[in-house]
Amino acid sequence: MTIGLHNLSPKPGSIHRKKRLGTGSGSGHGQTCTRGQKGQNSTSGGSKPDGFEGGQMPLLRRIPKSGFRNTRFANKFDWINVGQLEKFAAGTEVTAESLKEKGMVSGNFPVKLLGDGELTKSLKISLHAASKSAVEKVNKAGGNLTLTGNKKPGDDKSR
Repeated sequence: MTIGLHNLSPKPGSIHRKKRLGTGSGSGHGQTCTRGQKGQNSTSGGSKPDGFEGGQMPLLRRIPKSGFRNTRFANKFDWINVGQLEKFAAGTEVTAESLKEKGMVSGNFPVKLLGDGELTKSLKISLHAASKSAVEKVNKAGGNLTLTGNKKPGDDKSR
């Protein structure tokens, strides 16, 4: 017998019927609905948040904090590797707009060229940023790389 999507089934005993709570005293799950008589968790909203330690100062607040994360102000980039530019024909001008048209970047952020992969074609590349290894590989392939800074496409309009 071959296995396919049409004849897959869960392991026997692994699927249980859902407990139907509050369905009357005859069901065995009526009145208190299996929660017990009284106590913190007997009614709705009775649970406490994760990390709550019964009123004791939680571990997360007892440990000293240090360091800084610059996530709010960090430069965010769409990125593309040098090896992915092999899809373009030799001599083509590669820009952030052309990469967006091909679906290689989202177009929401400036585009940075990274150095993973190999480039065998001479391309005219105009992007916002590039790593040192990417610049070396583009120059080695005989291409031309122009960096336009961290501006998004359309940001050059005067205000």
